[in-house]
Amino acid sequence: MNNLIDNALKFTPAGGQVTVRLRAEHEHVIFAVRDSGPGIPEADLPQIFERFFRGDRSHSHEGERRGTGLGLSICQAVVQAHGGDIAVETQAGRGATFIVRIPLAPVLVDRGEAAVNDGNAALASKPTDTA
Repeated sequence: MNNLIDNALKFTPAGGQVTVRLRAEHEHVIFAVRDSGPGIPEADLPQIFERFFRGDRSHSHEGERRGTGLGLSICQAVVQAHGGDIAVETQAGRGATFIVRIPLAPVLVDRGEAAVNDGNAALASKPTDTA
């Protein structure tokens, strides 16, 4: 989450907007980060989740510290390790939206402990027994 929000802030110009949404949908948690930055060039899309890929340099802010190109590949690996998927929707000049879908914990799904209010998810937790 941190990396996706950080990227959105980094690539959104002053006066732009970053929107973060979290909701439960059926048996998944959906986390989405939308920015109003320049978007991702179509030619870069096939590589954005590859390690060390840093995209079109013309969109970087002058004087801003550039990343290593590992952030999105790490995000994808973590999401996939949790049985989820990550996707991006983008339009040149209109920003990008990264969407993460992760399955809810089986215990929460089985017991119906995920509550959804106005599209926001609140997950109940159950105390664990300690020996």
